[in-house]
Amino acid sequence: MLGYAGSILIVDLSSGKIEKVPLTEDMARKYLGSLGINAKLLFDHTRAGIDPLSAENVLIFGAGPLVGTLIPTASKSDVSAKSPLTGLLGTTSSGYHFGSEMKYAGYDHILIKGKANKPVYLAIQDDVVEIRDASRLWGKDTWQTIDLLQEEWKSEEIQVAVIGQSGENLIRFSAIQNGKYDAWARTGMGAVMGSKLLKAIVIRGKGGIRVADKKAFKQVSREMRQMIIDSPFFEAVSKYGSMAAAGVYGKFGALPVKNYQTGVIEDWFQTRGFKVLEQYSDQKMACPACPVGCAHWAVVKEGAYAGLKIKGIEITPVFEIGAKLFVHDMDGILQCAAIFHRTGTDIVSGCGTIAMLMELYQRGLISEDTIGFPVPWGDVETICKLIRMISKREGIGDILAEGAKKANLALTGNDDYAMTIKGLEILSFDPRSRWSVWTFGILTNTRGGDNLRTRNPVENLRFPSLPDDYRTEPFGFPEEFYNKIDMPENVKRKIINPDRKTTDIILMEKWSEDLIAIFNAIGICTRPPSLQAQGPTSIARMLRACLGWNIDAEEVMLMGERIWNLQRLYNLREGEKREDSLFPKRFYREKLPDGPAKGMAIDPDQVNQMLDDYYEARGWDRKTGVPKEAKIAELGLGDEWFSVVLP
Repeated sequence: MLGYAGSILIVDLSSGKIEKVPLTEDMARKYLGSLGINAKLLFDHTRAGIDPLSAENVLIFGAGPLVGTLIPTASKSDVSAKSPLTGLLGTTSSGYHFGSEMKYAGYDHILIKGKANKPVYLAIQDDVVEIRDASRLWGKDTWQTIDLLQEEWKSEEIQVAVIGQSGENLIRFSAIQNGKYDAWARTGMGAVMGSKLLKAIVIRGKGGIRVADKKAFKQVSREMRQMIIDSPFFEAVSKYGSMAAAGVYGKFGALPVKNYQTGVIEDWFQTRGFKVLEQYSDQKMACPACPVGCAHWAVVKEGAYAGLKIKGIEITPVFEIGAKLFVHDMDGILQCAAIFHRTGTDIVSGCGTIAMLMELYQRGLISEDTIGFPVPWGDVETICKLIRMISKREGIGDILAEGAKKANLALTGNDDYAMTIKGLEILSFDPRSRWSVWTFGILTNTRGGDNLRTRNPVENLRFPSLPDDYRTEPFGFPEEFYNKIDMPENVKRKIINPDRKTTDIILMEKWSEDLIAIFNAIGICTRPPSLQAQGPTSIARMLRACLGWNIDAEEVMLMGERIWNLQRLYNLREGEKREDSLFPKRFYREKLPDGPAKGMAIDPDQVNQMLDDYYEARGWDRKTGVPKEAKIAELGLGDEWFSVVLP
């Protein structure tokens, strides 16, 4: 198959059977790749209601058809399984080289089922696939394990997916590390890997990828690269990475301070803003084929953590550790981030769970006797101690290992201080500070409470203000940008009103979710320079040149809608209800106490109306969110739909 490696590797750890099966043209044309095919495989290879930590669950790695090619930013791979944290769809993305290496070794997807009878790792070198003993690696942290595997393979070029102690001990929000510094972090995929006694996957490939039209493919690759460079976000993101937005969120009072008690830190810009990069980093790094290079090496040069080197000054650890846990200095933030990476623990869920504990302690709702020691805000050694205790299920860590919602219920009998949606700890900014496509998308996200599966291509950061109308948000760019948006004109006119300078949140939500589903399925980055530059027309051009398909922008978006609906059907099969799509109680009950967003809260009645309208726009039942038969027929998802409505 052109563009694809053409194979799915299936490994049964219970029997030891390894087989390579063809990826069919029909499956590729319907679900495209990576996230799309992962979701289909998960639906087909599991039954409803399984225990996510049982041998019945499957763990699926997927790399899309553009991964490993010249297409700019095409390095993303997805890992999927039933989530042990939410009980719903578990899926998470990561960049760097692992996805490309999968393709070069000959595999678009790796599906792992069953459970080994002792710790093992999967060794893949092109067509040679072995299940090897990993007893000597079990108990080691991720960095130690990678060093030992590089020594064994006599190569630093191998790509390694690995779990740390958190995955081994089935922490429900454990990550799979993608090398030492990247991760498939969200929804607890590390725990699924640990439940199978699978310590690591090592992969090395020497193959290549054939494309349909080399000349056209090189041309579209060059054009996409230039479009990314011409993006209004390129310069800032290339220079500062995701930290380009850190100072702005601080200025807007949108920080998740102390478990979202406030949105303001007075010295935020001086201590955790993007200018701090200059003190810690003099070297950038980029994922394969990416012209942006948004990542930065960080080196602690003095003090207690001198010598620590990590790819760590990014908005997620800075927001989560620096604001949510209130760690004041960058040295401490980097040290905590390193412990999260070494233990293989999701930073977002880990910080959300620890923040819940710290707030309970702050309010006197649990005592030092219950925890075993004081847990003041911002204390680096206490935070690192808690991360290690969680990763080993020691003491209070055994309760916290279940995630913020279950831990809050266990400790107090309610979940008032668990900042979760669908059981997943929410990510970064305070949604009370800006009502937008991005904010509403935290509720509708198929994997739970984060904002990385929806991005409005024309949304820009803006000063907080209470919305007059929850249905619309201001158009975030100069008028001339309207004509550059890669969106069919008839769709654009429905979503964006250039005269009123507003965007319809519901319609843009659906559009951007379907578009991001395509980004994840083909493996390209969703960060702003890429997002603003590329849309369904350019994606169709890439797929025609790479795969040789006769495909247009309309079919691209239909594929995205199909992938989104398939994820929805999986969640409905596993028991998701409308009431799971609620913000944490704090965001309805408590107004932000200070800063530019002072007095802002979310109106539950407005949100309820928005969900009605969103379901209707999607072709789902207005109250239950179950896709209607006509929509299912349009998307060709009849078998999956019948398994939900007629189980």
